[in-house]
Amino acid sequence: MDVLIEFIVSFASSVGFGLITNVPRRSLPAAGITGSVAWVAYYLVLQVNHGLILPNFTAAIVIGILGNISAVLFRVPVNIIYVPSLVSLVPGGIMYLGMRSFTLGKESSTSQYMFNSLTIAISLAVGFVVAEVVFYRIKPLLTRFVYTAKKFDD
Repeated sequence: MDVLIEFIVSFASSVGFGLITNVPRRSLPAAGITGSVAWVAYYLVLQVNHGLILPNFTAAIVIGILGNISAVLFRVPVNIIYVPSLVSLVPGGIMYLGMRSFTLGKESSTSQYMFNSLTIAISLAVGFVVAEVVFYRIKPLLTRFVYTAKKFDD
């Protein structure tokens, strides 16, 4: 039941952020599904591994692969799918806490918060790189499938 709630809330947050950032309406469902599947992957991996790296890395791979597939299917730039899907994974809260502890003069907690946010950012970036490499391999199959499906529609 928790996974379903996580899916629904993350779908709503991805679509909501897509509306705020003026994503084309036709790609909102794809961005919402991509973001929610990535968040569920994050949530499930977090249940097994309580670290920062593996859950964020896994979610970034999911966003990268599903985002690229959605971009090909909906014929939009991949960033249109990436930006709303990524909003729930960005370590904004941790950065805020780090800056707050910096202004309060708490050096030890500042360094811990900044290290955590940097770790999350790096794991997301590496996850996107891995997803691009994987998608590069499956893109010819996907474009052939889309072209064949379009021929049957005409």
